[in-house]
Amino acid sequence: MDKDFREIGLTDVESRVYLRLLELRKATTGSIAKKSGIHRRTVYDALERLTIKGLVSYIKENNRRYFTPANPERLLEILDEGRDKLKEKIVTLQPQYSLVQELEETVFFRGKQGLKTVFDDQVRTGKDILVLGGSKNAEDVLQYYFTRYNKLRAEKKVKLKIIFACKRLKKRFPLTSLRYLPEEYNTEVATNIYGDKVAIIHWAKLFVILIKNKDIAQTYKNYFDILWEKAKE
Repeated sequence: MDKDFREIGLTDVESRVYLRLLELRKATTGSIAKKSGIHRRTVYDALERLTIKGLVSYIKENNRRYFTPANPERLLEILDEGRDKLKEKIVTLQPQYSLVQELEETVFFRGKQGLKTVFDDQVRTGKDILVLGGSKNAEDVLQYYFTRYNKLRAEKKVKLKIIFACKRLKKRFPLTSLRYLPEEYNTEVATNIYGDKVAIIHWAKLFVILIKNKDIAQTYKNYFDILWEKAKE
């Protein structure tokens, strides 16, 4: 459990001191040092930091400090405070990222996390998504991810149109229309078109080429519309 507290910014020593103090309920620096096996001076420094964070308080009795732990719910409050600070930071960074986006026309992503980044971007964009050559093994590559993806997509009412070149899928997805081409046209490369972007995904090698260009996106949409009319329901 000590390591779990790292997520809210507590050091290993602070975590151990807080947990030992929870067990002791009320204790001096020496008692905590003995209980935890940590040097007395190190315990004292950790208690000072925990006091500042509102996780520990103390009273003086006969010129000795007795420390008591704050309610563990304070840990959640610290986590929320950290998130709020992060959100504030993100707001200040967003304009800089917008400038970067305007400059970027083609970017590359690799690996499963790279694929997720592109699919998250599709939902965030909020425009209908056209997929040419979708992989029937996509859910195996990104296990459990598409359940969340389709849920978020449905919440934002983002429609999905897919042209597969494989056997008919039995599984149904929300706000999704499917059409099929002969299996002889099946390939490991899929093209996703959304907004003013085109994502070319190689499912076997797990990389994506993401192109941001209105003219290119419109051209691919035109190609998609032609194939959609020829594909079978």
